Amino acid sequence: MGLIFLVSGCGKKEIELESAYDLLETSTKYGITEGKSAQSLEFFAKDLVVSDEENLGLNENTENLAEAAGVFRIDQKEAVCKKNIYEKLYPASTTKILTAYVALKEGNLDDVVTVSANAVDQSWDSSVCGLKEGDQMTLRDLLYGLMLCSGNDAAVAIAEHISGSVEEFVVLMNAQAQELGASSSHFVTANGLHDEEHYTTVYDMYLIMNAAVQDETFLEILKTANYTVNYTDAAGSETSQEWATTNQYLTGEKETPENVSVIGGKTGTTKEAGYCLVQYNENKEKEPVISIVFKADTRNNMYQLMGEMLNNFAN
Repeated sequence: MGLIFLVSGCGKKEIELESAYDLLETSTKYGITEGKSAQSLEFFAKDLVVSDEENLGLNENTENLAEAAGVFRIDQKEAVCKKNIYEKLYPASTTKILTAYVALKEGNLDDVVTVSANAVDQSWDSSVCGLKEGDQMTLRDLLYGLMLCSGNDAAVAIAEHISGSVEEFVVLMNAQAQELGASSSHFVTANGLHDEEHYTTVYDMYLIMNAAVQDETFLEILKTANYTVNYTDAAGSETSQEWATTNQYLTGEKETPENVSVIGGKTGTTKEAGYCLVQYNENKEKEPVISIVFKADTRNNMYQLMGEMLNNFAN
């Protein structure tokens, strides 16, 4: 409950608002800004969407396509569509948004990275970008491999280069998440392979994506559909690869929602996480919109829900 005062020629009148929105109470409740004063909270949240836990916008048919989802209109600071945005879920390879963000903050894009045996030691069904032990390429190139073809090998190579080990890099990831207000998240790996202690929420991933797209290099990588990487292999020979995005809007496999431009996004899939997509878009007014689907039951349903959310709520 809140109070406002109306001033007229007859004096001041006090009115109670039953549904007044308490920024400090709501933000603390969901762990967004734990321990912050009301004044510091205003500065922290002035450019962010802050929302309650009520579901909004999806009908009974579409909401069953995924466990959680949200559409965040950045300029309006409003969550215009939401389902379970504070539920802790496994992010799969959408984790790599944070991995890239940390690498861009901590690393030098022109550094030459030598790929380790540990980085290429991935399971047969793991998503990789085809690195081999001893390959040498720039950190910039590895970030393209990380984000376009979702290379788990690239994620490990990046983590080892920045921090010496994945374990130490994850410390940076968790510290950065906390700094961004993503306090309902905990990260164990740089690539998002399943771990019960590796989780986030739709809202936290909005915070992470919102921060990442402020970096021009991240944004350039995100909107790239195809990339040619030229590098030196372990034998000292010059070689190259062609990498393509896993985002089916950028590849043209899925039709872009009407009146929306898909800038780019990151997919993620594991058995436990289901099908996930975190996306950055612009509506017909060129306003930025972040849209997220977590734990869809199929890839097609993930894109169906994403498309319907953007069609109905982005503009």
